[in-house]
Amino acid sequence: MTEFFAQWGGLSLALFGAGIAVVLGGLGSAYGVSTAGQAGAGVTTEHPEKFGKVLVLEALPGTQGIYGFLIGFLVLLFTGILGGEAKDLTMAQGWQIFFACLPAGFTCLVSGIQQGKVSAAGMNMVAKDAAQAGKAMVLSAMVETYAVLGFLISALLIFFIKL
Repeated sequence: MTEFFAQWGGLSLALFGAGIAVVLGGLGSAYGVSTAGQAGAGVTTEHPEKFGKVLVLEALPGTQGIYGFLIGFLVLLFTGILGGEAKDLTMAQGWQIFFACLPAGFTCLVSGIQQGKVSAAGMNMVAKDAAQAGKAMVLSAMVETYAVLGFLISALLIFFIKL
């Protein structure tokens, strides 16, 4: 077991961090898009002509999954997995990459869920007055800010880890 950790422990930790970013971002988006989609189904049942405005609001919480995916992609790229030859990472480097993935993972999880709720509330605005769609999008996009910040911190941390 110690031989495994000596040879693969650092890389395993890095890949586990990448997996956390991807999974948590995906979970946040799946939950958020689902919440918004349920509200959108109700709106479009009564007002089919508002589908385009509702669709944009439903899509907004889906971006957190993309941010988590991009962090996972960066880890795979920087560790050499995508190049076909994985780098020999120390345990310290593995832990650094693992912890670098956490800001994106957790902010994307929480903001995806919450953005779905704000998007669903925005759909209620659109149901009453289609002219309110822009305001609903701005309200939903405000939640997105925190996913973007988590993504940026994770990306910057990964870029500055010396491998």
